[in-house]
Amino acid sequence: MRSWSAPNIAELPGESVPLRLYDTAARQVRQTDPGPVARMYVCGITPYDATHLGHANTYLAFDLVGRVWRDNGLEVHYTQNATDVDDPLLERAEQTGVAWRELAEREIELFRTDMEALRIVPPREYVGVTEVVDQVAELIERLKPYTYELDGDVYFSRAAAPKFGEVSGYSEEEMLELFAERGGDPGRAGKRDPLDWLLWRAERPGEPAWETVLGRGRPGWHVECTAIALANLGAGYDVAGGGSDLIFPHHECGASEGHAATGEWPFARFYTHAGMVALDGEKMSKSKGNLVFVSRLREGHDPMAIRLVLLAHHYREDWEYTPAQLAAAETRLARWREAAALPAGPEAGDLLREVRERLAGDLDAPGAVAAVDAWAERALKEGGTDATAPALVRDLTDALLGVRL
Repeated sequence: MRSWSAPNIAELPGESVPLRLYDTAARQVRQTDPGPVARMYVCGITPYDATHLGHANTYLAFDLVGRVWRDNGLEVHYTQNATDVDDPLLERAEQTGVAWRELAEREIELFRTDMEALRIVPPREYVGVTEVVDQVAELIERLKPYTYELDGDVYFSRAAAPKFGEVSGYSEEEMLELFAERGGDPGRAGKRDPLDWLLWRAERPGEPAWETVLGRGRPGWHVECTAIALANLGAGYDVAGGGSDLIFPHHECGASEGHAATGEWPFARFYTHAGMVALDGEKMSKSKGNLVFVSRLREGHDPMAIRLVLLAHHYREDWEYTPAQLAAAETRLARWREAAALPAGPEAGDLLREVRERLAGDLDAPGAVAAVDAWAERALKEGGTDATAPALVRDLTDALLGVRL
C-alpha cells in the first residue's frame, strides 16, 4: 500500500542525546538502545471514518520518537498497518450503503493527506491487512500448538501463553472488562477461557473472505499486527506503539503471539502508549461520535498550529481538546515565526541543547515548546546579535518538533 510523502528534515549541529522512553511492560522510563537501525511498529487506523485528533496525537508521539532517533544518527525502520477489513468497517459500510473497499480506500487517502499536512514522517512499509491475508494465515498455521478451533474459527488459548498479562499488568477483572469493551468475545459459548482471543474468523454469509491454508475466512484483529511486524521488522524490534487503549487486549495478545511464534520475549523491547484525547468530557472515539477531525480543522487553520496543539501536551497525558487551545497555538506559531524571521536573535545553542534534552527525556514536548517560547520572547523583546540564531531555531523546530516556521 502506498505511504505518503516524507518531509525534508534539517540536519542539526552539535551532540544529540540518547532517547529515554516509558515502557508500559516495565512500568518505567528506560533508555532505548537500538542498533544502527531502530525498528518501530505503530498500529494503524481502521479506516471507517476520518482522522481525528486522538489519532493525530498518537502518530505525532511516535513521529517524535523517530525524529529523536534520526537526530542520534540512526536509520529508522518504521512500519505501520491499516486494518482495512474488520467488523467496524463492514458495519459502517452497510449503514452508509458504501462498498467496504471503497470506504476504506477513501478514508486511508484522507489519512495520508492529514499525516502529510502534519509533517508526520511516513513509515517505510504501510501495509493493508487485505494485502497480507495469506501471510497472516501462515502465521496462524505456525501457532497451531497454541490454538483450537470453535465452529471453524481459530482461537489462541490464553492458557498456552505463559507471559500473558505481563505487558499490561492488569488484574483478571480488569482484563475481562476491557476485553468485552474492546472487541473481545468473553461470553462466547464453547470457548475454553473467556480471554481466549480470535485469530481467524471462518467465512460468514455476506462477509469478505479469502482462500488460505486455513480455508476461507479473514484474520482476527490482533494477529494481523503480529504478522506484519514479524515480516518487516523481525522479533525483538525496538518499539511497539499505539494509543493507551491498545495496551489490552491488542498489545497483550500480540506479544503472546509473537512469543509463541519466535520464542522471543519481549516480542518488542518497548511497549509505549500515547494518552487519550477527550471532547466534552469523554474520550474521543468513533463509537461515541465526539470527534474533532483533522481534515476539518485544516480547512481554516495552519496544520503547524494543529501540530502545536498536540505538542503542548505530554504524549502519555490524557487531555481534553477545546477550541481555545487551537487559538493559543496559532498565537504561539505567529510569535515563533516572527522571532525566527528576525535578521539576528539571542544565541540559540543552549536552546538546541535544551530541546534535545527535553525530547530525549520521554518526549517532553511541552518542555521543549516552552524553551522555544522563551527564546522567541527574548528575541522579540530584547533582540540579539547572533545572525545565525534565527536559522538555527527554524532548523531545530523543523527537525525535532516537526514544526515548519
